[in-house]
This record gives sequence, structure tokens and C-alpha cells, in this order.
Amino acid sequence: MRLLVLGGTEFVGRAFVSEALALGHDVTVFNRGTHEPPPGVTALRGDRTRPGGLGALAGGEWDVVADTWSWAPSAVRDAATLLAGRAGHYVYVSSRSVYTLPVPYGADESAPLVEGGEDGYAEMKAGGELAATAAFGGRALLARAGLILGPHENIGRLPWWLTRIARGGPVLAPEPADLGLQYVDARDLARWCLDAAGDGVGGAFNVVSPPGFVTMRELLECCVRVTGSAAELRWTGEEAILAAGVRPWTDLPIWMTGDGHAFVHGGDVSKAVAAGLRFRPVEETVADTWAWLRSIGGRAPLRPDRPAVGLDPDVEAALLS
Repeated sequence: MRLLVLGGTEFVGRAFVSEALALGHDVTVFNRGTHEPPPGVTALRGDRTRPGGLGALAGGEWDVVADTWSWAPSAVRDAATLLAGRAGHYVYVSSRSVYTLPVPYGADESAPLVEGGEDGYAEMKAGGELAATAAFGGRALLARAGLILGPHENIGRLPWWLTRIARGGPVLAPEPADLGLQYVDARDLARWCLDAAGDGVGGAFNVVSPPGFVTMRELLECCVRVTGSAAELRWTGEEAILAAGVRPWTDLPIWMTGDGHAFVHGGDVSKAVAAGLRFRPVEETVADTWAWLRSIGGRAPLRPDRPAVGLDPDVEAALLS
């Protein structure tokens, strides 16, 4: 398969490139050149946000285009319009954030959507979906990912838990310990998108693991095992944590409460599972992420456009006392 990845050097885009190369596909990467693509790809340079920035894509044909763009949907519109006559399928990595809040537990792809626009992340992702569909119609695959984890994560959620637990000592762990979590390994997301697009699958799919795929206890205990840490998980009640001003998702990454938990960790994924979506064990995701972190000195490179995550050590100490 001839694959064009728009981006392709960070986290999800990088996973697309790595999975495609492992499958033996012919991979072309188009980006600004800020980061070097891996060996084995054809590298094209350009800045899609500037006039004439897509010039390097004026020629060429591809079976599948993969696009992970998260900002102004005009960039998706311009790329998709340019490539519609020379590419078979367009994979747009969207987000479950496109659903109108509140999103009830168990919501599937038929849930109401926000209006596409440029006023926020959800609106920009929704606009990207509209742009991809306008250019490719049923040849557009809209992968509405949820929480994405795995090696090269540049948001810092799982890396924060791993580095905190690796430091050892008592670690604040939010109750309930059996809280069900839902996420997708970036490599499983990429592999499914490549296979589905190659099979001609189009339309919108929630691409994340089933609700309750793993619990908070299972995830954190896995972090303890993988790091070989002597950390002690101190399970602490939700009310005490919230009363201390700790913010779910931001201060304690991955953890969500109330309507937020129903939205982030309760999506119906039966459509994607029926279309072949599969998930590697949590142990593999955690171990591979830890191995990557150690290989780069233990500090994950973070996206500058996203807020830092993680709990203030003084706040944690006060709660643990």
C-alpha cells in the first residue's frame, strides 16, 4: 500500500509510520522538517498553514492518506481537496471530543456533535471531519479516538504516572480502585486505521478500548511492576482529593469523575471492534512506554500547545499526611 502521512514524526503520526513500515507499506511523510522522519520513508517538506505550503504534494498518488491535524480545519480542507483525485482513502484521526457535552455513558457514533469551527479543540476536530468528508465522501475514515497512550506520548499522562511511581515512596492513588478505564494504544489505533482504510472502510468510528478494559488499580499496579519501584499506592477517597482542589485529568492524569468519566471512559466501541479493532494488553503498553522513557533519559518531550499535567508534590504530600 502507498501511504502518505501528513505529519508522521510525533506520537500518533509516528505510530502510523512505524506500523506501516512494519507491514511493508511504501510510506511518504509530509511535514515541516522540525523532526526527522524515521529511515525508510520518502520525506516531503512543506508547511500546510502557509500559502503554497502544500506544493510538495502537487504530484503523486497514494492509496491512503493519514492526517492527525488538530487545529484550524482549513488545513484539512486544503489538503483533502488537493489529494481527493489522487488518493483512494483519507484517514482523519479525530476525537471523541466532537460529541456535544454531556456525553452519556455508553454513547456510540450517533451521539450529537458540536458545530465545526475554530473556537476550540472539539470544534476544530469536528470541522476537520467535515472537511475530510466533503472532499472524500464515503472514502473518508473518521477515527474518533479517546485517550491515547503508548511510547512517544507527548501529552505526558502515562509518562507522569510512570515517573512518579518510579520515584518510590507513598503515591496518591485515586479511589475507587476498580474504576474502569478506556484508552487506545497509539499503535493499535494506527494499525486498525491502516487495515480498515486498506479494506475500503469509511465513516465515523469510536476507536478506543471497551469500557472497563482496565481498572485504575490494574494500571497503577502495572506501573509499579514495570518500573520495579518500591512505591506504595495509597488509595484515597475521591471527596478528599477534590476538596483539596486537585483536578481530575490534569493534576491526576487519566482519572476522571462524574460526567467526565462517563464521557472519557464510557464510549461504545462495538462498531470498531466489529470492524476488526484489537487491543494489546495493558502490560505491553506500560512496559513499552517505560522502556522508551528510559531510552531518552526519563523525561518525555511535551507538546508546547498543551498544558502540563501532573500533581504538585506539596499537594500530594499534604493529602497523604
